[in-house]
Amino acid sequence: MRILFSFFVVVATLSLPSWGYTDDTLVVYSGRAERLIQPVLDAFQTESGIGVQMLTADSTALINRLEMEGTRTPADVLITNDSGTLERARELQLLQPAAVAGLETTIPARFRAPDNSWIGLSGRIWVVVYNTTMVSPDDISSILDLAEPKWKEKIAIPSAGSIYLQTGVSVIRAIKGDEVTAAFLRGLKDNAGSFVYGKNRQIVTAVARGEVAAGPVNHYYINRHLAKHPDAPIAPLPTDQGKQGMGVVLNAAGIGVTAHTKHLKQAQALIRFLISPQGQRMFADVNKEYPLNPDVTAAPELLPLQSIQVAGVPLSRLAELRDPTMTVIEDVGLR
Repeated sequence: MRILFSFFVVVATLSLPSWGYTDDTLVVYSGRAERLIQPVLDAFQTESGIGVQMLTADSTALINRLEMEGTRTPADVLITNDSGTLERARELQLLQPAAVAGLETTIPARFRAPDNSWIGLSGRIWVVVYNTTMVSPDDISSILDLAEPKWKEKIAIPSAGSIYLQTGVSVIRAIKGDEVTAAFLRGLKDNAGSFVYGKNRQIVTAVARGEVAAGPVNHYYINRHLAKHPDAPIAPLPTDQGKQGMGVVLNAAGIGVTAHTKHLKQAQALIRFLISPQGQRMFADVNKEYPLNPDVTAAPELLPLQSIQVAGVPLSRLAELRDPTMTVIEDVGLR
């Protein structure tokens, strides 16, 4: 799986366009979907007068591109939807510490690299979306419960290539160990059958239609579905709470300044905007993600993050956990 994945990443990297960037344009390499980040970048351009050009692709492909481009890269910042990917970029020395005034007092340390080479911008939790006509919240106390035989042919799951699945499984491995994790994945595989999807929104749709009863997703996909279909019989369930619970998996989208940026001051200005109340409010209101600036409140329809028990695995460990996690996923044969 990893050999094939590496092949397709290389192909994707080589096929990315080589644009004619202008000397005064801030260039953003973004692993986030354009619809999620473009509104915030547009607001920054309006506020600052700094032009922004964005290239969107798979985060791993962008890291490979940065490696190949070296000192010739036009990229000034890298944005991804996963802290582990940013940490990997830091380990490859593709990023530099972001010397941004007020950073340490604006974004908590647990959402930043130790040297500030990457900074979290918005948070998401891995929850279970369930059909309220088919499932009672009391039916599921842990995400591990989804591997029990009683959920056979009743759940939908992300595919093995999902960064969200890889992150979630990495956290479970770090807390529960390989044996428990492998048993969990085998149960998911058996119970999901053909209901394996590449996109979280497909899982939410399947649950809303009653095709399956539940599935693990990032929380904001539920909120986006409900915004379009307010009568959909779905709700989020944060699992693994209480004294015996490991807590929900928390991940963060984030940003890093590239090691060879040609526009350092402009890159710093972008980060200042994205962590400011104005930028954070857009992540909260438009994307339904959790703002990481403690002075900004989440959208009222979200479960309050401060009331949710979160797994204690540091975001900075996600990169080191990824490869062993992929080995477990491959051994189980999850597709």
